[in-house]
Amino acid sequence: MTRAFFKQLTRISLSTVLALSISFVAQAQSVKPLPQVIFTTNMGQFTVELEPEKAPKTVANFLAYVNSGFYTGTIFHRVINGFMVQGGGFTKDLMQKPTRAPIPIESNNGLKNTKYSIAMARTNDPNSATAQFFVNVKDNAMLDYPGRDGYGYTVFGRVIAGMEVIDNIKFVDTNVHMPTRMSDVPVSAIVIESAKVIK
Repeated sequence: MTRAFFKQLTRISLSTVLALSISFVAQAQSVKPLPQVIFTTNMGQFTVELEPEKAPKTVANFLAYVNSGFYTGTIFHRVINGFMVQGGGFTKDLMQKPTRAPIPIESNNGLKNTKYSIAMARTNDPNSATAQFFVNVKDNAMLDYPGRDGYGYTVFGRVIAGMEVIDNIKFVDTNVHMPTRMSDVPVSAIVIESAKVIK
C-alpha cells in the first residue's frame, strides 16, 4: 500500500468522524427538554417532569389546566398513606370545579405507577380523566396497564424534586368529611397555591 493510499484513507476517516460528530450535535440540539411543572402548596413545593412522547394527550390536557391557573386554590382531597395522594379537582370547601371534556386513556404507554410517579385519576369509565391527578407514594403495580379492569391508570410523569413534601402529605391526619361523606380527606386542608410551567 502506498503513502498516497494511507493519506486518502486518513482523509476519509476524518471526514467520517466529522460527519458523525455533526450528526450527534444536531440530534442533541433537536431533543427537547421534558416539560416541568412546579407546584407550590401550603406544605411546600414539589416539581414534576412530564412525558409528552409517552402520553401526549394526557400531558397536553394537564398543561392546559396548569397554564389556565385551574389548579390554584384546589386541594389534595384524598390522602391514603401506603397508596397515593390525590388532588386537583376540589376547592377547600370540597366543591368540585367544572372541568374541560374528559380525555382518552393512555395507560398502555410503558410508564409504571411506581413511587413518586404522577398519574391521572378517573372513574370506572377508563376515558373519564379530566383534571384530577395523583402521586403514587409506593409502587402500585396493580394500577399499571392492564390493571384489574383491563385499562389501568395513565402515568404521565414523575416527581423529580420535593419528594419530601409528598412524603409529608401522605402522613397527614384524615377523616370522613360530612356531609359529603368523602373519605380520606385531610383534617387540615392541603392547598395548591400555584402550579407553573418552569421548563
